[in-house]
Amino acid sequence: MELLLTKRFSIPDAFRIDVYKETGGYQSLKKALQMRPEEIIEEVKKANLRGRGGAGFPAGVKWGFLPKERKTPVYLCINADEGEPGTFKDRYIMLKDPHLLIEGIVISSYAIGANKAFVYVRGEFVDCIEVLGRAIDEAYREGILGERVLGSNFSLDVIIHRGAGAYICGEETALIESLEGKTGKPRLKPPFPAQKGLYQCPTIVNNVETIACVPYIVEKGGEWFANLGTEKNGGTKLYAVSGHVKRPGVYELPMGTVLRQIIYEHAGGIINDLKLKAVIPGGSSSPVLTADEIDVKMDFDSLARIGSMLGSGAVIVISEAACMVRTLYILARFYAHESCGQCTPCRHGTSWMKKIIERIENGRGRREDLDILLDVCDNIKGKTICPLGDAAVMPVESFIKKFRDEFEEHIELKGCRFSLERQGVLNV
Repeated sequence: MELLLTKRFSIPDAFRIDVYKETGGYQSLKKALQMRPEEIIEEVKKANLRGRGGAGFPAGVKWGFLPKERKTPVYLCINADEGEPGTFKDRYIMLKDPHLLIEGIVISSYAIGANKAFVYVRGEFVDCIEVLGRAIDEAYREGILGERVLGSNFSLDVIIHRGAGAYICGEETALIESLEGKTGKPRLKPPFPAQKGLYQCPTIVNNVETIACVPYIVEKGGEWFANLGTEKNGGTKLYAVSGHVKRPGVYELPMGTVLRQIIYEHAGGIINDLKLKAVIPGGSSSPVLTADEIDVKMDFDSLARIGSMLGSGAVIVISEAACMVRTLYILARFYAHESCGQCTPCRHGTSWMKKIIERIENGRGRREDLDILLDVCDNIKGKTICPLGDAAVMPVESFIKKFRDEFEEHIELKGCRFSLERQGVLNV
């Protein structure tokens, strides 16, 4: 398979503009500037490029939502917040191939008619901010950014905005609020950002990986890109594999690669040759899969059909040695901490879920706690402004549904079988 997003990762100093150009960089931009903006949007639609940040919404369709008649500026915002537990792909693009991202930003901005683009980077990504900032400076010096890009009539400024570490700012309207200098809390929709976004102007928000695909779509065409993946799921995908595998890391593979293949062929299988217990296929908010469900294609539609989701493509592998109660508690604690507090169901519900799971984890659980947890989930699901409420619920529901016996055992033993085994108290 031809690598796209990661092809320069092994090239020394690929973050420098001269190295990027020597390896074919910015040729797609030159081609794009000879095209009409609507032609680029049409190619992105043909490519079946779906948002790589989690939602999987078709990028070209989103761009098409912008108003045709415009009396205000249009903005492009790049979501580089990457706060989903298990996700670590976008930072590699920013660190190892920042000019690919910049080229994608310039082409995308030209296509949608934006003269300002903002890259919203997670504040902890100090190295990414430094490397990307240097690359942007290089692009200005080379005439790729600024007035009259490469001698054309198109001008573009790119600004890095450093986030403050709130997970909620990965939601596009919360990101926009934060960019405006406000507390990062999601907005009610409609209106959607494409109509009223940053400073109440039409705005497109795309993920780093999504935008990094655009130069290849312009270079080789939308149909070529679409054929790399599965139906309605075009291109390659960066799968960030972590957990109990021998070779954790970021793997670029065709969209729709089978999960079993990702775990055992690319990531080397389970550490210490243990048995696989479960997989979280798309970041912490995606419903968990059992070991019997890993012969699924890793694309948006295939995972949705079996009740999970691709999300950001962050694959968290869990071996037989792990406690599912402890694992769920770690996730529930995260969502309780990251709730912005705007919606009562999420604010109180995530806190209650954390408390109940913590009680079970600490050996003080009751049998009725599991049904109470599911009731709390029902009171959160679909009742919040943004998807964080549902994101917090999906792991809880799926863990209890698929591993209920382990939770019940935890309650009966008044503690964790795995820790009791290690202490020699329980022989199972």
